[in-house]
Amino acid sequence: MPLDQYYTLGRSGLRVSRLALGTMTFGEDWGWGAAEDTARAMFDRYLEAGGNFIDTADLYTEGSSERLLGRFIEQSGTRDRVVLATKFTYNAQPGDPNAGGNGRKNIMRAVEGSLRRLRTDYIDLYLLHTWDRLTPAEEVVRTLDDLVRAGKIRYAGLSDVPAWYAARAQTFAEAHALSPLVGLQLEYSLAERNIEHEFVPLALELGMGITAWSPLAMGLLSGKYRPSEGGGTGEGRLAKIGDLPGFRRFTERNWGIVAALEEVAGAIGRPMAQVALNWVATRPAVGSVIVGATKLAQLDDNLAALSFEIPAELRAKLDAASAPETPFPYWFFGDAQQTRIHGGAAVGSKPAGYAPPVWVGRVEARAFKADR
Repeated sequence: MPLDQYYTLGRSGLRVSRLALGTMTFGEDWGWGAAEDTARAMFDRYLEAGGNFIDTADLYTEGSSERLLGRFIEQSGTRDRVVLATKFTYNAQPGDPNAGGNGRKNIMRAVEGSLRRLRTDYIDLYLLHTWDRLTPAEEVVRTLDDLVRAGKIRYAGLSDVPAWYAARAQTFAEAHALSPLVGLQLEYSLAERNIEHEFVPLALELGMGITAWSPLAMGLLSGKYRPSEGGGTGEGRLAKIGDLPGFRRFTERNWGIVAALEEVAGAIGRPMAQVALNWVATRPAVGSVIVGATKLAQLDDNLAALSFEIPAELRAKLDAASAPETPFPYWFFGDAQQTRIHGGAAVGSKPAGYAPPVWVGRVEARAFKADR
């Protein structure tokens, strides 16, 4: 499936490629990443493949990612073609509490900095990067609405927030006729499926398309790591990060997932990374999947992830190997309870595909709830 087949993001008219180019690796300021010439080659290759959705953040490589992207877009004359997403939250001036977080003062500061580094007068999709545990959702939504009305951003969204916070923000926007939030950027992979309990139903119900980050579990699902007595071996970013909280991937459960993935990939003759990306991209509520690389060959491999289908029986094997534990209260809503609730009658959602897609050239104008 080529990258020039676009889906609308959430309940909006914004058309994006199903694979987004992640640019957290653009620049070498963090000690790992891609030099400018390699980053430019990946940028060009992505656009040549038909991709249009590019993701960055003011935090990435200490601002180098935005600066490089701004230069590439300007030099290539592609500003109107690309859908440019960036994010705010992280502090740019240590010691100044208002130079970070999600308050109105910092959002206004951050957007001007991103516009300057990106060499543009508008951002297509502006995202809150991480919940700061302080700022009311109402303040964030009103500020983002002001930026839309001022023409500095076209759409807004959230990344890495609690589900209740996202629901409150979107409900507030709807109740007060403010610009709706069209996107949720969240970690999602075979090794990290916890968003399925709350975020996927939320996104489907409230019209927020999910953009999945770390679909390869920081490289774990690419096949470059193997289990060892010390946890795992292999060369890559995951090995450099080590055992930091939130980034522990060398677990018994995950090695079981890797084994199942390797078996499925071998059965269909595809690289493990492509199969893992394909699985994420075809899950409910997922509008796009962020792919990143430090080498052009890696990007080429990833961009082929939508050119095949995973057979149902092999998909079931991946689903079973990676199934997350169902915590309370979600286990309480299972089939046994539903049978009692509905008196044994067959009651369910509309079948998948109830609202069929309508094709306009290479653009699919798909009803958002068709995946339900």
